[in-house]
Amino acid sequence: MLGVDLLMIFVILGTQDKKFPRLLDALQKKIDEGKISKKEEIIVQAGSTKFESKDMEVFNLIEQDKFNILMEQADTIITHGGVGSIVTAVKLGKKVIAVPRLKQYGEHVNDHQIQIVETFSNQGFIKGIKDVSELKETLREIDTFIPNKLESNTEHIINIIEDFIQNV
Repeated sequence: MLGVDLLMIFVILGTQDKKFPRLLDALQKKIDEGKISKKEEIIVQAGSTKFESKDMEVFNLIEQDKFNILMEQADTIITHGGVGSIVTAVKLGKKVIAVPRLKQYGEHVNDHQIQIVETFSNQGFIKGIKDVSELKETLREIDTFIPNKLESNTEHIINIIEDFIQNV
């Protein structure tokens, strides 16, 4: 599927046992509506989320070396609100759209991912959205979004986490 002129979107849903079909349903809807071009390759690490798509390559888990290559090759990363996924993408300077898993849909045990996404978004590292209904607008904006660079040092990460904890 991957071609020279194709853009690649890498969707990361984490590896926990919580499902997140709401995000994949929204992405499929945007493809069906033509809001995401079929020229764009979309690769998904779905974790425990079972999902079939004629337009996206969906894998349960991707071996670490291949995962790292896909992270490097991706033009845009769409991820759940997990710190690990966000930090990994931001360190690579990727354009990131993060969508928090929500307790009300049984996607997580609480809504802590809302605060994680807001923290990184407010600091200009990612485009964070509160709900998949905002996906259409955010996909339109992502091409011109220039993420802030994340300093690759432990002290800066600790400061971000401390800011997050103090504001919860």
